[in-house]
Amino acid sequence: METIKKENLTELTRKGTCIEFFSAYQDLDTERMINLATTDATVWFKPLGEDGKGLFREFGKTVWSLLIDCFPDLDNTVDSTVSEGDAVECKVAIFGTQEKEFLGLPSKGLRFESDHIFIFRFNESDQIVDLTINWDHASFVKQLSGD
Repeated sequence: METIKKENLTELTRKGTCIEFFSAYQDLDTERMINLATTDATVWFKPLGEDGKGLFREFGKTVWSLLIDCFPDLDNTVDSTVSEGDAVECKVAIFGTQEKEFLGLPSKGLRFESDHIFIFRFNESDQIVDLTINWDHASFVKQLSGD
């Protein structure tokens, strides 16, 4: 017999916040994205190392705005959400067509599709306090370089 785990209200609320984040991302609405986090929340774009760390509302917004500008058809599909403690892990496919130079990569009009892992951490008020994002950066660059 399979055991079914019941989700509590906190888990469902936090997963709902994650889905709202990705809905805002689909709508290319960085204001909605950042307003889901506390004012001092942090973000880490892990493949970028220490240079990929900063404040969610400043650095995160800058990176997401740049992505939206360079990939105007940017979109995502949430494949799964899993809660554990104060965190929700989301597996997400992100894809789009490059129309402008992005972080030193000249635009060749190529499309990318990349699996990402977003780990959202929440406070007791169910606001995002930290977000770590990971992806295969080498594959991302290869797709956009046409190699």
